[in-house]
Amino acid sequence: MHRFRIANMNCGGCAKGVTASLRLADPQAGIEIKLDTREASVTSAMDTASLEQALRDGGWKTERIPA
Repeated sequence: MHRFRIANMNCGGCAKGVTASLRLADPQAGIEIKLDTREASVTSAMDTASLEQALRDGGWKTERIPA
């Protein structure tokens, strides 16, 4: 499980954008979004750095949340 805090995710539209960015990197990823805490949890075989880069490429200000 990979967890990210996304500073500029403020609404449902943003959550859809975050999901789309992650799906571009891994179409099979399991994604859970929590708007109230601005967090995304991702189940993926991809490494954390690649997922984080996909978010940044999508324009999202992200930081990893340690396990």
